[in-house]
Amino acid sequence: MFFMPESLNYSKLGFKSGLEIHQQLDTHKLFCNCPSLLRKDEPNLEVRRKLHAVAGEEGKVDAAAAHEAGLDKEFIYQSYDTTCLVELDEEPPYEINKEALMTALHISLLLNAKILSLSQIMRKTVINGSNTSGFQRTVMIARDGFVESSFGRVGIGGIFLEEDSARTIATDKNKIIYRLDRLGIPLVEIATAPDIKTPQQGKEVALKIGDILRSCKVKRGLGTIRQDINLSIRGGNRVELKGFQDPDLMIKAYDNEIKRHLSFLEKDDKNPAEVRDVMDDGTSKFLRPMPGADRMYPETDLPLLKISRDFINDAKKTLPKLREEIEKELRKEGLEEQYINLLFKQGKVSLYRELYYLLPKSNSIARTILLLPKEIAAKKKRKLEEIEEILEDHYQDVFDLLVKRKIKEDQIKNVLEALADGKSLQEAINFEEVDISEIEEKIHKLIKEKPGLNENAYMGLVMKELRGKISGSEAMEIIKRLMK
Repeated sequence: MFFMPESLNYSKLGFKSGLEIHQQLDTHKLFCNCPSLLRKDEPNLEVRRKLHAVAGEEGKVDAAAAHEAGLDKEFIYQSYDTTCLVELDEEPPYEINKEALMTALHISLLLNAKILSLSQIMRKTVINGSNTSGFQRTVMIARDGFVESSFGRVGIGGIFLEEDSARTIATDKNKIIYRLDRLGIPLVEIATAPDIKTPQQGKEVALKIGDILRSCKVKRGLGTIRQDINLSIRGGNRVELKGFQDPDLMIKAYDNEIKRHLSFLEKDDKNPAEVRDVMDDGTSKFLRPMPGADRMYPETDLPLLKISRDFINDAKKTLPKLREEIEKELRKEGLEEQYINLLFKQGKVSLYRELYYLLPKSNSIARTILLLPKEIAAKKKRKLEEIEEILEDHYQDVFDLLVKRKIKEDQIKNVLEALADGKSLQEAINFEEVDISEIEEKIHKLIKEKPGLNENAYMGLVMKELRGKISGSEAMEIIKRLMK
């Protein structure tokens, strides 16, 4: 009899699962000094190669490598002036990136893991052509950690620092085009123990680890974090599901895969041990056979990685706060909940903090850095990214002027608009002298033209016409006086 997921007893099925989470770090590349910059312009160079499966140190050929080599695909690698010979596998790797290593230690400590003082950098065979060398460099940083969930504790088997693969630009039956700008970007891989007992627990653990990662110096946005699921039920083989970027898809993918495993068991058969790609609807398709243990071997171009006690102590001293701790602090400062969520979503908590130390007006700061750039970009019909890049260089100067009372709060938007137009700070604050009697005359005219409104309604009309020329408090004082 076929059971739908709603009626499944995961414990009786012998269900178990573990996660592998890969997160890009916000620093230069792991084994060279090239920037971690993804390009959209035309590449400078193309190199063409093919994959050849060879035996490892024990004389065995990995099954997944043999499968991929049999497809006889051509790999085309596109390169830029922001990539180097290391990415092309034409030059030995440099010493490991210390900034990336420090971030990996922060993550390890927040996951309660034990840091390894001595570790061997390894080569992991990659068989889809996404690494020009045919392998990925990876090193274990810590082990034996854990994360708590409402369903119980889940162990962290290992935390690894490794290089990201090249990104796919185009593919067809006989060739794949890769771009080398992503190859070598530092990745932290977190592998949990197979302690996850339900799909709901799997999703919760993924979100919990995600919160920890976002507390550290990591990249943000689509494609910067990827999640894989390993799962099995009693009597079946382990399967790896790849391709997750949205945790909301996890439960659906879990349920669909359990159904697929049960369909094999109903026929007294076992599902194949394989790697499968998850589709947008939560179903999956065959990607390749499950890799074997023969694909790992030592990196001979780099020395052993030694992490000193002083380096670990520095990591402990600079350990970032978790999101839940920061949220409590922001609420104490009177920041509205909508702004708290947006600060984390847009990655602007640090920027907010810098400005708050200048002037502790939480909601005014949040509105300025979260909402005004969008309003200015829409008004001027320019890209938001372009406007934000300009304004982030000037926020401290603008708030410093506000502290020194050289500008008023109502004038911030006008100043930022002028800065976005390329004006200097002095030009942006060089406001035209305002004749208060002229302002009063305009407000009197507005009231006369629209009789019978309340004070707030008149305030809206006045600020729409005179914003930047008069503060809100001054406008309200005049409105009240003229309405008597």
